Amino acid sequence: MTEELINNKDIYFPSYLGTNDNLIILLNRATQTLCNWFSKAEKHGPLPFDENFNCIMPEQDGNSAVDLFSEIESLLNNSFNPVHPGSLAHLDPPPLIFSILGDLIAAGLNNNLLAYELSPSVTLLEESLCKWFAEKIGFNDSAGGIAASGGTLSNLNALIAARHNAGLGSDPNSVLLISEDAHSSFIKCTRIMGLDETNLVRIETDNKGCMSIPNLRKTLDICSKENKKIFAIVATLGTTVRGAIDPIKDISEICKERNIWLHIDGSIGGIFAVTSIPIEGLNSINKANSITINPQKIIGITKTSSLLLVSNMSTLENTFSTGLPYISSKKNIINRGEIGIQGSRPAEIIKLWLGLRFLGLKGIEEILKSSIKRKDFFIKNISKNKYDIYSGPLHIVSFLPKGLMPKESDSWTKTKINELLKNNFMLSRPKFNDKYYLRVVMGNYNTNESHIEELLKLLDA
Repeated sequence: MTEELINNKDIYFPSYLGTNDNLIILLNRATQTLCNWFSKAEKHGPLPFDENFNCIMPEQDGNSAVDLFSEIESLLNNSFNPVHPGSLAHLDPPPLIFSILGDLIAAGLNNNLLAYELSPSVTLLEESLCKWFAEKIGFNDSAGGIAASGGTLSNLNALIAARHNAGLGSDPNSVLLISEDAHSSFIKCTRIMGLDETNLVRIETDNKGCMSIPNLRKTLDICSKENKKIFAIVATLGTTVRGAIDPIKDISEICKERNIWLHIDGSIGGIFAVTSIPIEGLNSINKANSITINPQKIIGITKTSSLLLVSNMSTLENTFSTGLPYISSKKNIINRGEIGIQGSRPAEIIKLWLGLRFLGLKGIEEILKSSIKRKDFFIKNISKNKYDIYSGPLHIVSFLPKGLMPKESDSWTKTKINELLKNNFMLSRPKFNDKYYLRVVMGNYNTNESHIEELLKLLDA
């Protein structure tokens, strides 16, 4: 019975007649295959353990379920496994269980966030959840937001809205100010917006990796003399290499003085703002015009999960609305395809909603506090005499042996990365101030102090 159903080539779609035995069998088998792969991480570590995956393309006849599950298993075995406690290289934590379920429900619904009529419940869910986030960070009743497939798109949505709001949509003298440690996505955003490198002005950082306020004021004066028109200043809430937080309070006051849009790239650290965790530099984020938050980067919401929150929803409507002449609208309901770059979009908000509902605020705080605790334990126990250490208030640490020249840093980090991988520890190797560093990201909830102690012994070996 099972094999007959699972290999029935006449069943392509879910049934509307109330009998979906074939789908149930397939889902059960897929679940078992996925969970088996998770469990293999204990033995094999975070990296692929089978490099024989063969990308077979569609043939004249469709393949059987048996063949496809064999290929799914091969695909998994040649994939990065984030659940292993040695997976400490990037902002890619293990997936939250209820978020995995949210992905399944979103795929099954196959609703489209383009318009309310194509996603009635999910449209209201996304609107409500964005308002919940906006309220938590201190925005007022006119605030809201939109989900997007990643932080780059959220940042781009914000910058396009900022430029439109400033009336500089086609002005070649329009400029954007970021810190020299800001994320590389802003280079992409600048290019997409039809601007060149001279339109992206970088502000120096201090010895803590934070945007220098004196240099910001100096740069603003220079831009004014050169007739450059600033449509936004971006403050970073968690830089990529060291987790530094720009002085948001000071930057917000400057933006208010000069009537400049303040965007906060909180892709890494923004989620901390919905909790009571005391993070230095997190104050005044409610003074921003927009902020990007990426719950996927630390609390395990499955990819992709990014939010753009704005202090006034009318800015998104005014920027992106086209009228959608081929879609029916409903009074007092904003079609979500009218407030951002993306049109057709899956119901990704479900996995964020289910994950947050499952965790509650206490669960969110527990995950975030544990990441800070692991970071503090690592810094406390790493040799201060041996290493230069770069870290901010968040859960990221970059380090390098003292006195290494740029070429030596290249060689040392390559060698050490390979040594660590042989022991199932995966760290990253960012380039920072002309040197290569090792970076550890303590957002993996499966990592405990004994794992960190083992990592430190390998580093000191």
